[in-house]
Amino acid sequence: MIDEPTIFVVDDDAAIRKGLSVSLRERGLYVECFSSAEDFLDAPNNDRPGCLLLDLLMPNMTGLELQDRLLDSGLDIPIIFLTAYGDIPIAARAMRNGAVDFLEKPYELSLLIKRIDEALDQDRRQRIAREKRDDVRTRFARLSEREREVMGLLVAGAANTSNRAIAETLNISHRTVETYRARLMEKMQARSLPELVSMSENCDLA
Repeated sequence: MIDEPTIFVVDDDAAIRKGLSVSLRERGLYVECFSSAEDFLDAPNNDRPGCLLLDLLMPNMTGLELQDRLLDSGLDIPIIFLTAYGDIPIAARAMRNGAVDFLEKPYELSLLIKRIDEALDQDRRQRIAREKRDDVRTRFARLSEREREVMGLLVAGAANTSNRAIAETLNISHRTVETYRARLMEKMQARSLPELVSMSENCDLA
C-alpha cells in the first residue's frame, strides 16, 4: 500500500518520461509513468492522492481532451501541463478548467518542483473538503423524513424559524417540532443554526 502521493506522468515521449521519473524520484517523490492518456484512464487506482504531469500534444487523445474526460468523470486531480508548443488560447483554456500551471518545455526543474508542491497541497485540501462533505451527507441521510422537513424550514432563510412558526407550517405541535429540531441538530452534529445552514449550502443538501 502506497501512502505517499503519486506523481502521475503522462507523456508519449519515452525520454521525457524517464527524465522526469529519475529527477522526481531523486527528490523522494513516488512516480508512475504512462505513454498515453488512454493508459492513464485504464490504470487502476488512478484516483489516489497526487497530481498529474500531462503532456499537451499526444496521439489519439490530447492532454486537453484527457483533462475534459477527468472533469466529466469527477476525477478531480490537480494537473500541471508540460508542452513544447506554447499557445496562449490553449493555456487559457487549461487554466480555466482548473490546471495548476501550464509550463513550456524546457522548463526549470526547480519551478516544476514548486508547482508539484502546490498541486499536492491543493489535492490534500480538496480531499479533506470532500471527506467533510461526504461525512455531512452521511449524517443527513440518517435523518427521518420529518427531521428533513424541519431542517429544510430551518435553513430556507425564512425570517421566522421559531418552533411555533415551523409547527404551523407542518401542522404539528411546537413541542413536537422542538423534539425533531433537537434530534436533527444532534444527528447533524451542528452546534448552531448558522452552522447547520453552512452545512446545507456547502454540501447541496436537499
